[in-house]
Amino acid sequence: MVDEPDDMGGAARVVAGAAHDIGGFIRSQREAAQVSLRQLAQLAGVSNPYLSQIERGLRKPSADVLAQIAKGLRVSSEVLYMQAGILEKRPHSPVRDALLADGAITERQKQVLLEIYESFCRENDADKSAQSDTADQSPGGTATADEEEHEIADPLDRSSDND
Repeated sequence: MVDEPDDMGGAARVVAGAAHDIGGFIRSQREAAQVSLRQLAQLAGVSNPYLSQIERGLRKPSADVLAQIAKGLRVSSEVLYMQAGILEKRPHSPVRDALLADGAITERQKQVLLEIYESFCRENDADKSAQSDTADQSPGGTATADEEEHEIADPLDRSSDND
């Protein structure tokens, strides 16, 4: 990392740390994919020196550059965004992991599918919460289906006795 002044503020240290973290992550992904620095730079449309500086934590790439690097590495841009601190980390989900790992669909398609999936999850959580609130508000709890049928059938039984 570049020599940093001793009086560096907390925010500057966080940014420098994030740049170093994302750079190390990119390097490890590149090495795991057995792609040279030169090849990745060409795939991502950035210069070799710039990519090298990113990997060494000297530069923090923009979201656009991260997206290009992700494309070159064939990983989800969301993964790099989270690693760089641009997106917050989300809870683990096998559905999310499978979507992000799928090479048959584009990054944009992955994002759209994730948005749909997350909207379903939020909707289901809201439904569960509403059902819980309704059950908590009823004085004797919730009636079973048999009890509801009995209450409905009861007035009919009395009227048939009068015939």
